[in-house]
Order: sequence, then C-alpha cells, then structure tokens
Amino acid sequence: MSVDDSPSATERRSAIQKRHEQAANEVLPEHRALYIGGEWVQSASGQTFETRDPTTGDALASVQAGMATDIDRAVDAAWNAYDSVYSDYSTAERQAMLSEIADRVEAKSEAFAKLESLDNGKPITEARIDISLVVDHFRYFAGVARAHEGETVETDDSRVVQTHKEPYGVVGQIIPWNFPLLMAAWKLGPALAAGNTVVIKPAEETPLSILKLMEEVGDVVPDGVVNVVTGFGEDAGAPLASHKEIRKVAFTGSTAIGSEVMKNAAEHITDITLELGGKSPLVVFPDADLEQAVQTTITAIFFNTGECCCAGSRLFVHEDIQDEFLSRLADAAADLELNDPLLDSTDLGPKVTEEQVENTMSYIETARESDATFLTGGDQPDDPALADGCFVTPTLIDEIDHNNEAVQEEIFGPVQEVFTWSDYDEMMEMANNVDYGLAAGVLTESIDNANRAARDIEAGNIWVNTYNDFPAGQPFGGYKQSGIGRETAQEAVEHYTQTKTVNFSLS
Repeated sequence: MSVDDSPSATERRSAIQKRHEQAANEVLPEHRALYIGGEWVQSASGQTFETRDPTTGDALASVQAGMATDIDRAVDAAWNAYDSVYSDYSTAERQAMLSEIADRVEAKSEAFAKLESLDNGKPITEARIDISLVVDHFRYFAGVARAHEGETVETDDSRVVQTHKEPYGVVGQIIPWNFPLLMAAWKLGPALAAGNTVVIKPAEETPLSILKLMEEVGDVVPDGVVNVVTGFGEDAGAPLASHKEIRKVAFTGSTAIGSEVMKNAAEHITDITLELGGKSPLVVFPDADLEQAVQTTITAIFFNTGECCCAGSRLFVHEDIQDEFLSRLADAAADLELNDPLLDSTDLGPKVTEEQVENTMSYIETARESDATFLTGGDQPDDPALADGCFVTPTLIDEIDHNNEAVQEEIFGPVQEVFTWSDYDEMMEMANNVDYGLAAGVLTESIDNANRAARDIEAGNIWVNTYNDFPAGQPFGGYKQSGIGRETAQEAVEHYTQTKTVNFSLS
C-alpha cells in the first residue's frame, strides 16, 4: 500500500504565508510616508491606506494618503529644487546621477524583485526581468542626457537661427500598478535627463517599490528633484494633472482615466504624454514555426498574468493550421503553473486586487453568456492553497463574435479571444476594428508577410516572431485611443523639453 506524503493544501497555504511574511520582513521599505523636498513627511490629512499582498490577502503596509494640499507642497518643493539646484546641473552631472541610480537599483535587484512580487503579485522570474529593465532604462537615459542637442538652421547670409531644447521645469507623472518600478523608470529617466524636476504619484495598489527606490537613491538625487506623493487617483492624481504649476503630465493607465487626465491637463494647457489601453492583435500566418508561435502566443497574453496594456489579447490564426495550433496552445496554457509568485516555478501569479478579479470574471461571463467556446480556463483555480489570493486561470475563448464587448474592451487579465482567418484583407480589417492601437504581433517565416502586416496594422509597436520585448531605445506608444507620445527612447526626452528658437541678425 502506498502512502501519500504530498503536502496538504493547508500545509501549502501555510508555507505561502510564511514565505511572504519572511520576504516582507526582508524587503519592505522602512518609510511609508510622502517624500517631499528630500524629507519623509506625513500627509496633511494624516490619513493612510493599506496596500495588500494579492497572493495572501494580508496587509503589507500602511501608506500615507496624499491629498491636493500635499501635491501643492510637492510642486513647491520641485520648483524650489529646479530654480535653486537642478536648472544649473550640467548634462554630465545629470548623466552621473542617472548612472548612479541604475547602480543602486542593480545592487538591490533581488530585493526590488521580491517587493514587486509581494505588492503586485507578478511571478518573481518576471519581476527580475522588470528590475533588469529598470537598470537598463536608467543607464540608457543617462547616455541620452549627453546626446540631447539643439541645432543650427540654414537660412541665408543675413541671419543665424539656432534651436535650444529646454526643460519644462516641473512635471507630474502618474504611474500604473502593473509595472510599478519599471513604468516609473520609463518616466523618471527621460524627465530627469532633460533637466526637469518631478512630482510622481504611484498607483495606490502598488506604492512600495518607488518608496524603496527613494530610500536607496535619496543621497544621489538632490532634495526636491524627485517628490513622491502616494494616494488615490481622485485625491492626489487629479490635483496633480490639473495643477497650474505643472508644465507637463505623463500618465500610463486605462483609456477612460487617460481621458480624464487629458481633460484636467487642458485646464491650464498642460502638455501631456499618455500611454493607455490596448486590445492588440496577434496574427499567425500558415507558415509560422508552430512551436515558436505557440510559445510566443503564451508570452503575448499570459506574461504578467495578462496585466499588460499591450497584451496580445486577440489571436488571429490561419485556417490551414488552426486545429493543430489551437490544440498545442490550449495544452500549453493549461500546463501553466498558477502558484505563489515567489516560487521560481510559478508561471502565473495572482491579479493585483479582488476588484481586478471581478472585472476579469465579468468579461468571462459575458463571453460565456454569448455561447462562446472555452478552449481552456474561464474560472478561478479550485486549489484551496490559493483560496486567499486573486487568481484567475489562463483562458482561451473561441467562437465569439468580434463585436462582443469582451473582444472590443480591454480585459487586462489572462484572457485571449481566438479568430480563424483565410482572407488576408478581411482578417486585417477585423484586426484593426477596435478603438485601440497600442501594439500587435506577427508570426511568420516570410519577410514579405511580416512587412505587409506591419504596414497594415494600425498600432504603434509591432513585434515580429517575438512579443513583450522592451529594450531601452525602442520607442513605445500607441495609435488611436491608445495614447499620445512615445516612451523608452530618445524621442521621450524630446517630449520633456520645449524648443526655443533664437534668430541672430547678421546685418
């Protein structure tokens, strides 16, 4: 008679809780206050809020809830730092500062990765990728700081025309919860490289990594150059976007909230960069390498538990390979491991909050009510060890109308809708038939297919035989309702500057 010595659900649940408690004790930031003018300060209201671990449901930390008054304080501190210190920083000094920030993050990379897993729920293997990209982007923008130049404009012998790229002064940045520290680096890097000071509002769901960053680099960044106000969108984000002394606002998040940010910024004609929602198509041609294409599709939709603005959430598979491809894809999706994100073996962690679970499940139910076919998933895991967490199984939905709201709207979860195509023009019309245009993927062995599809897809970022690849220097941003402007490249620095033209008369 065999004896089942596998750990029980209760034992595994207890092991998860202990693992998270230990990690929290190791990596949580010491300060959970606002960071204004180089000092850790309490919010004017004295109110706080809890940030919770989406794996265990436990509270991680109590964080200060900033309000409009705190935004005012932070903006004043940022202008004081700009006027008294940072406007005099040379490009070499800005480069050295950004390089040192990269070094500090790299030195604590594992701690930052664990903190992101605790606060966001992303698998530790993916969190490590995020932190390596944080380092890469700070180093990239350190280099760009030295390459940021004006030009001389050729006219005639009667004049000399020069252009100068000047910073705005103080900029506001609002960061999403899906890539907390990486999105902060995407924004801080170019803003600081261009010579601006910053007031940054992290997402209320994931405020901890930016606080830890300021603990690590507070002695590198002059007081007031970077100010952090934690809090809720309506209490701190909206006052930041509409502040009359903020010269530029950068926001990453949903299209609906991005529209509100745009309206708030319009009150004072404030410049904006918006990186918003997506419902990206992933097109599989019949000549695609099936094994590679399946793995790329898994990455496109299930990376970061599908909580990516650019997730390849609409899959278009050619009818010649439909059966074999979808069979392999469903098997690969079903084999993904949902578990504690602090384990290296975990493929999918929890979603960030119960609210996000409810949102995802509501779209799944909408698809189910329309008699769509579920190739796999469509529910929450029945493992009692994961009962406290915000988990949703990887889900593939076939035979659904492309006009269904589950197809047209951004789910922001591990859910992909599948469509079969035979006629290229009809497929492309459907691929472009959404309000979004952030990204897309093309899987093919033919350079002609790749070039044709890349030209025809209405999106700002096209991946060919890869997906979710974000090297520093690659511009990222959207078409249509997916945003305005570009990030992660030298072009982003341009968005944080104003052009001044000087016309010298020679006569």
